[in-house]
Amino acid sequence: MFVLRFVRRFMRIRGIKPALTAFIGLMIIYVSFGFINRSVFSQNNIINLLRSMSIYLLVGVGQSYVLITGNIDLSIGSVTGMSAMISATLMTRGMAPPLAILITLLCCLAVGFINGFLVGKFKLPPFIATLGTMFVARGVAYMVNGNRNTDAIASGIGKDAADKLQGFFYYGKSLGIFNTFFIAIALFIVFFFLLSRTRTGRHIYAIGSNIDAAKLSGVNVQATITKVYLVSSFNAFVVGLILCAQAGMGNMEAGVMYEMYGVAAGVIGGISPLGGTGILLGTLAGAAVWRTLENGLSMIGAQVGIQRIVIGVIVVFAVLLDVVLRSGKRIRRAKPDKPRDST
Repeated sequence: MFVLRFVRRFMRIRGIKPALTAFIGLMIIYVSFGFINRSVFSQNNIINLLRSMSIYLLVGVGQSYVLITGNIDLSIGSVTGMSAMISATLMTRGMAPPLAILITLLCCLAVGFINGFLVGKFKLPPFIATLGTMFVARGVAYMVNGNRNTDAIASGIGKDAADKLQGFFYYGKSLGIFNTFFIAIALFIVFFFLLSRTRTGRHIYAIGSNIDAAKLSGVNVQATITKVYLVSSFNAFVVGLILCAQAGMGNMEAGVMYEMYGVAAGVIGGISPLGGTGILLGTLAGAAVWRTLENGLSMIGAQVGIQRIVIGVIVVFAVLLDVVLRSGKRIRRAKPDKPRDST
């Protein structure tokens, strides 16, 4: 009886069903590719899969926060590139990594604050506001080192410091798993708690469900929207550091299209692009589905174009399903009760 009650309560959690569906789909996809190519099950492939999935998870969490409010952040990829270029440029010029990372963080959070201010205060459409900051942030990424990629960060801070930085963010391992995965999971847990267990999290869902009702309930809409864009920019900042550590330098094109990766990870996992529904467990499943599809298709020899088509179809199907389900709920609510027979 206790187990049954627990299962019933668990299934009543808002957004859990799409997340579970994504996890089931993940298992089916992974096992299917494993039967085609046994190397999919190898330990080396699994740990590399976890590391590469971590980047999709981080951008997915940031984008999910924004999507739940009914908005979108198109600047994630450019903020990622800006993070990689600013941090690498400062370090190649001899600045200590902690100070370079702090300055980079402040620059990235400034973009998130501007996004929140434009959308929350001035009511700009999020597509337009974040499209503008997307170009600005990418322009900064180009200009910060004179329109060229940086030299190796080891040239400025020394090989030992560079190795430590790269080991911490990308190449190092703990318990046999790359540190990148543990960084992503730690941030996932923090943001999962904030979204599901705090007043700010409740406000985020309230805005996405009905912004006018949220205002009448006393929700500070501008402050809450700014917070979700700050979360998005923070995660993009971390991904930029990971890409910098991976390459050992700054690349002006780092993070291109990552905003779409974030949308895909969230939507596949049940985060509604219309706002108000979804949980971060779904984003975790969505990021895993996305990366497992890429990995599996690559290992069975599928062309990159085929990989993109398959993932694109899945994203469209996920959004279409969300629209259909929401439409069905509205129809059921609007249907009048049948009049009772007075006889």
